[in-house]
Amino acid sequence: MATLVTGGAGFVGASIVKVLARAGHDVICHDLSGPDQLLTEFIGEYSPKVSFAQGDILDRDAVERLGDEHQIDKIVHAAVFTVNRVELEKQRSRDVIGINIEGTANLLELARTQHVGRFIYVSSGAVYGAASQPDQTLNEDVAAVPMNLYGISKYASELLARRYGQLHQFSTASVRLSTPYGPMERVTGHRDVMSPFYHWTGQVVRGETIHPESLEQGRDYTYVVDIADGIRAVLDATALPHDLYNITAGIWVTFQDILDELTALSPSTRIGDTVNGQSQIQNAGPGRRPLSGHRLHQDLNWTPNYDLNAGLAEYLKWRRDTPFLD
Repeated sequence: MATLVTGGAGFVGASIVKVLARAGHDVICHDLSGPDQLLTEFIGEYSPKVSFAQGDILDRDAVERLGDEHQIDKIVHAAVFTVNRVELEKQRSRDVIGINIEGTANLLELARTQHVGRFIYVSSGAVYGAASQPDQTLNEDVAAVPMNLYGISKYASELLARRYGQLHQFSTASVRLSTPYGPMERVTGHRDVMSPFYHWTGQVVRGETIHPESLEQGRDYTYVVDIADGIRAVLDATALPHDLYNITAGIWVTFQDILDELTALSPSTRIGDTVNGQSQIQNAGPGRRPLSGHRLHQDLNWTPNYDLNAGLAEYLKWRRDTPFLD
């Protein structure tokens, strides 16, 4: 029996595939794009546990054929259209809804027909939107108030997953991710605004001067390997007391914190004056508080393995060892 990971060639998906293969899963890595050298080298020694399937999650017949071609016991649905800019949200509104909602429905149908043991929907902290808990972290009981099509589509898919599981009697859970950083972040057709970690580690490797637009902005950044391992914990749990979990380091990280760690790890890092302007660097958004990881720790005894220093050190090494076009 195998575990299907959709969006497996993507930023978060690639780490999910690798972490699950390392944990002993036979993984089917499904993506709109076929595996390239960057992905296969990233999976590395765990490649014997991974097979690849190329296809579109909007193609109902193709998704159904996955069940004919593979014995699928579990599904991690991580394929997504990530939208970080209002202009892109306007231009691709229908695509966001189609990929993020209709695609989920197609995968849930596959889960139903294959009688899977568990279906994990990879959601986002974006569903909290305008939710506010001043000076507190956001736990799973806080009402979702998504403010854009991305957050709305993620929340709708959470509800779809829950109801499908209830109706057709298979285990489902949604995991809301805090903001990931780390290996395999790159520009794709479904992701075009990169994190400051991506931009600034690239500039360090190339010997360029970093000119941040802000030092005070921040997010609850979490190393992508920790995020993948949290998903593994939910996927493999014998029983789940809840069907919704945040996966997060639970710590607010400012741009100044990132630059301080970069300088400590690479003393040759050059940081220039802050500049004003519109860049392609992912910003902090509407000021959401950090997510709380208490439920996941309480239910499954899971905690992240990487602090900012350890995560950034590993990522910076990967950027040095794995040159690719920015």
